[in-house]
This record gives sequence, C-alpha cells and structure tokens, in this order.
Amino acid sequence: MNDSFNLFANDYDGWFAENQDLLESEVRLIAHIWPEERPAKVLSVGCGTGLFETILKRNNIVIEHGIEPAEGMAAIARTRGMSVDIGTAETADFGEAEYDLLLFNGSTSYVKDLELVFKRAFRALRPGGYLLVVDVPRESGFGVLYCLAAELGTWDHPLLAGVAPKDPYPMPFVKAATWHTTAERISAYEAAGFEVLSTAQTLTTHPGRAGESVENPRDGHESGDYVAILGKKAS
Repeated sequence: MNDSFNLFANDYDGWFAENQDLLESEVRLIAHIWPEERPAKVLSVGCGTGLFETILKRNNIVIEHGIEPAEGMAAIARTRGMSVDIGTAETADFGEAEYDLLLFNGSTSYVKDLELVFKRAFRALRPGGYLLVVDVPRESGFGVLYCLAAELGTWDHPLLAGVAPKDPYPMPFVKAATWHTTAERISAYEAAGFEVLSTAQTLTTHPGRAGESVENPRDGHESGDYVAILGKKAS
C-alpha cells in the first residue's frame, strides 16, 4: 500500500483538483460535524498530502499534526505547514492523553483491525476528547462500486460502463483498501470505549453524478457515500 501511495501522491491531489465539487462536499461534511468548542490539539491519522487540513483552516479548524505511512504524501503535507511523522495507524506512537481530537479522514479504509486502532486512539485522547472518522461505507454506492472495481482490477470493464464516475478514484488506492460498513465502524467505536455522539453524511446521489454539484451535509448515515462518525471519550 505504501508503495502505491508514494508513487501516486501527486495523483491524489490531482484527482481532487479534477473533482472540486466532490472535495467541497466532503470538506463541508467535516466542518458540519466538527465539535463546536474547536479542540485545541488535533492529530490527523493518515493525513495524506494535508489537502483537507489546509482547506479546513477557512472554517477555523486547525490541524497541525499528522501521521502518514507514505513519505511521498507526508512530504507534500509538510510543504503545507503540517508536522508529520511517518507511521501507520497500527504502529505509530499516538502518545497517551495527548490530544483533544483524533481525525481519520478517508484513512480507516486502509485499516484492517478497526478495534485495535480505535483503542489506541482512545489512549491517545485526553478525557472528554473526540474521535472523528469520515469515510466511504462499504454498503454505499461508492463502496459497492469500489469493491467491484477492485475485484475486476480495472475501471475499464464492460460491467462498469455507464456506471463508474467520469473521473474515478485512482485504481491503486481502490485496490489497497479494506472497505468497512458504517455498522462495523460504530461497533469498533463502542468496543474501544467511545460513546457515539452523532453521524452525518454527504454524496447522496448516484456515484456517477456525485461530482456534478456541491452538496451540503445532513445528519444521519442511511444514504451517504461519505459518512462521518463523531465519538467521545468519557471525561
């Protein structure tokens, strides 16, 4: 996985540059569910190139610290002003009672053992701290499509003709993922000791039309292709 993300680090930003409305919809989702008190110290686990973290500054959401397994991605994030350590969610040093919020934006799909990682996140948070996970559910339109594309190994297949987005997510990223359902993520939250406070969603149209306009988020998780889950550690 790391090799793919190193080789295609620029493709990640390039794909979002070609899908600005989809990017804006996802940014609005994070801003919508972000705790009102604006947690002081935030760690972005799997921060990638720091693209989202940079854009979220306009919402007074400051994320200065990140963990990223791919050096190619981390190098770009550092040019955007982030402090980034190299490591995976399973092995990196999160510290203990150090952060007010841990963000996993699009990164839990590259984690196989969610409960293990969420327990590590629990230890890294101060009392009253938050865990925010935002990702594609396996049961969603995009999730099903990505699972099929990964199995086929290509977007250029008759089964995907007229179904896939015009500019689909790069195949190396799709094939490297382990797509989890929202129910699996919530179950892992609770097993790790978190109280789930709320969920929110965006990208509720067909995947082929998801990038045609900006969509404002709404609460719940029953129909979104990008779902946010906010949990809290007891104070």
